[in-house]
Amino acid sequence: MALTLAEASKLANDLMMQGVVETIVKDSPVLQRLPFIEIVGNGLTYNRENSLPSVDFYDVGDSWVESTPTFTQVTAHLRIMGGDADVDNFLKATRSNIQDLQAAVIELKAKALRQKFEETFIYGDSSSNPKQFDGLRRLINTSAAGPQVIVVAPSGGELVLEKLDELIDAVKGGKPDMLLMSRRTRRKLNALAREAGGLIETDRDSWGNFIQYWDGVPIGVSDWILDTHVVSGGVETAITGGNCSTIYAIQFGEGALCGLTGPGWIQAEPLGSLETKDATRTRVKWYVALALFSAVKAAALIGVAD
Repeated sequence: MALTLAEASKLANDLMMQGVVETIVKDSPVLQRLPFIEIVGNGLTYNRENSLPSVDFYDVGDSWVESTPTFTQVTAHLRIMGGDADVDNFLKATRSNIQDLQAAVIELKAKALRQKFEETFIYGDSSSNPKQFDGLRRLINTSAAGPQVIVVAPSGGELVLEKLDELIDAVKGGKPDMLLMSRRTRRKLNALAREAGGLIETDRDSWGNFIQYWDGVPIGVSDWILDTHVVSGGVETAITGGNCSTIYAIQFGEGALCGLTGPGWIQAEPLGSLETKDATRTRVKWYVALALFSAVKAAALIGVAD
């Protein structure tokens, strides 16, 4: 069963874990909605759905033609992400009347964990760094032409609303659960909506944050989607050196895009006193990966230039 991080933290008795999860989830549109499957072992092998079987009409006595869906077998390996948080014992003893220093240091480490996850969620590439899991850019494969890669223009161009609608239509089996884009792209989308004589729908999410919608789909803003992509020949050739960005349309769930996590989910492990300095250490770690169970549940609009 897939659970979001916020839901999973409610089932834990570890108050430190609950605090870490709340810190991570609160400001992340991705982690607020991305469900996770807890797995035992170091990875998950699954069949990614590529296409549906065909169905036809037949007369009495006709020979029936067999048709099966096509799959690609994929293995997603859990990766180890985390860091150590050290608290000086002298500062802890003398400053805790003002602030719980250990809690503050662990909170900052949790924010760093969130930022690293969100960056890897977009740009993770196990072929260039085997310690990472594959992110959206690699799972969709924006460096090659395909039905899930929509192009504004062969070498990039200004965003047009029709292309955004085409991106939404590229996700099959229902609308996307999120449109994920950079802040620059969100500003351009707002400008286009005003030019068209309308405004983008706005509402509050469960955390009290204002969130915008396009065609009923929530808009998520990521500080980790770069505006420096290079697009040539209708594909992304690099993530730096240009002036283009990408919008991702994603469905979340066990049959779509889902996170994978090891037993214990996010862990804040007290390691105790250090030998070489007067300090105590807490290790914040997460065994995590991404799995895209169906290729048609995610799409990318590339070449969004300024």
